[in-house]
Amino acid sequence: MEAEKKSSSVSDIGAWAMNVISSVGIIMANKQLMSANGYAFGFATTLTGFHFAVTALVGMISNATGLSASKHVPLWELLWFSIVANLSITGMNFSLMLNSVGFYQISKLSMIPVVCVLEWLLHSKQYTFQVKMSVVVVVIGVGVCTVTDVKVNAKGFLCACVAILSTSLQQISIGSLQKKYSVGSFELLSKTAPIQACSLLVLGPIIDYYLSGKLILSYNFTSGAFLFILLSCSLAVFCNVSQYLCIGRFSAVSFQVLGHMKTVCVLTLGWLLFDSELTFKNIMGMLVAIAGMVIYSWAVEVEKTNPKITPHAKNSMTEEEIRLLKDGIEFEVTSPVKDVELGGSKQ
Repeated sequence: MEAEKKSSSVSDIGAWAMNVISSVGIIMANKQLMSANGYAFGFATTLTGFHFAVTALVGMISNATGLSASKHVPLWELLWFSIVANLSITGMNFSLMLNSVGFYQISKLSMIPVVCVLEWLLHSKQYTFQVKMSVVVVVIGVGVCTVTDVKVNAKGFLCACVAILSTSLQQISIGSLQKKYSVGSFELLSKTAPIQACSLLVLGPIIDYYLSGKLILSYNFTSGAFLFILLSCSLAVFCNVSQYLCIGRFSAVSFQVLGHMKTVCVLTLGWLLFDSELTFKNIMGMLVAIAGMVIYSWAVEVEKTNPKITPHAKNSMTEEEIRLLKDGIEFEVTSPVKDVELGGSKQ
């Protein structure tokens, strides 16, 4: 039992490390690919379509060679999930375009409480006081080190709301679909990636033209740009797989909270590699955020080792059902035995 627990902990750490490394790596690669000082590839939605196309190809090869098995998931669930996931991607892109960086960061931070509320509404999930407080500390820390100017307009606010809701639903759905159909993370990704790839490759160039005013067909694909697109797609496979692994192993809330470690890593690497400004305010915010993540990890472990039955938690039998069962047993023992044939009772 101890060996299994240790093996599970190592797997959890491995999945999380893969997600952090691949996510930070893809951000650095995309920064070089899309920045004006780099290759100026300003087609973010189409690039995401490329990501899912390569992921779908890897999934098809894996299934064909027998490295992974394919389990049945209803098509309508896959389509619904793909629509939500694509809304998340396009909503984030439009939110970043229409809003200030400060409001965009705030909208990303608001996903944590939104995920908490949705899990409470959809799955009746309860959170301890320690978990709630650690989430608040993380939000404050990341807010201090990332949020600058805050400007908002009606269109930007609407896009941000769509992005927040769809992203939260997507992350909750990953875990629920895996549990509902007993499907692995890579198997689920292999089924949804082709749908997302097809839709994004069709709609992506249109959305990108609206965002940037440029057609992807007019872009000059140099060897350097092609190399970074290939690197970005390769990292995206690891990023997508690790995201499904993490949410399947942990929860959408844990993924959001611990995911802000990537924000800290991105800020630090941006300062080291791209001469980005790193102020005292940024450093203090990072320290607060890291402290919040440590507290959150501790609170989750405490919650696992000391589970409490809550009025809303549905176990195999609730306290009320146990009480009624006991009352029923007592009633059968203490009540007079009825004579069915005579319709009377025997004392």
